[in-house]
Amino acid sequence: MCGRFALSATPQEVQALFGYADTPNFPPRYNIAPTQPVATVRQAHGARRFVLVRWGLVPGWVKDPASFSLLINARAETAAEKPSFRAAVRHRRCLIPASGFYEWHRPDTGPKQPYWIRPKDGGIVAFAGLWEEWCDPDGGEIETGAILTVEANATVSPVHNRMPAVIAPEDFDAWLDVQNTPLKEARALLRPAPESLFETLPVSTRVNSAREDAPELLDPVAVENALDRNGDTAETVSPAPRKVRARAAKGMRSDDEQFDLF
Repeated sequence: MCGRFALSATPQEVQALFGYADTPNFPPRYNIAPTQPVATVRQAHGARRFVLVRWGLVPGWVKDPASFSLLINARAETAAEKPSFRAAVRHRRCLIPASGFYEWHRPDTGPKQPYWIRPKDGGIVAFAGLWEEWCDPDGGEIETGAILTVEANATVSPVHNRMPAVIAPEDFDAWLDVQNTPLKEARALLRPAPESLFETLPVSTRVNSAREDAPELLDPVAVENALDRNGDTAETVSPAPRKVRARAAKGMRSDDEQFDLF
């Protein structure tokens, strides 16, 4: 499951990793939430393209998107069999650039604690994604997307039991090439990331609000009884947050248990 993520890399850094010819300009975003635009990379006519889509997939056969459940995630294990995702798994796969993602740990008692889960060595990762195009009767079009999730690895599982499927750079071509990569081979790429890839850091509950979008959301905080990096509890972890420099202002259930915002 993934309900929030961030992309703080520069447009040049993203373009260098994903190798598309476009030169889009976009700002850093620290708290990307469902229904907001998300960056995706797809293959079309033999080349990679950068495309913004709305986060929350709407299949083409839906008559009224307003009455359709918001599908932000698709379980990798079952997506190919689900009516909402099976066409996209076969024909409309994409990559979703990210600097990391948030998850909320549910303790036995007390409030949920958000964690920022990022590559240990920094940089960008590519989530496995799906996209769809929906057309209304008046001719309007909207492109939407979802993130594929897998069982969490040993690093992430103490925080949450699901995580985004991460596609390694050497597998970008295979994942994106829906014409030449058989479905069985594409599905084999959907597996938990190596345990050494990510680290988990407790962060401020400011991230709970989708209105918040500032670099300080990524700052680790001191939390009593937080999870340490081995999944055990510790009295405090990580340094106290830096002084806040600025504030940027900017539930729902789905079929097949594909949606869980927190």
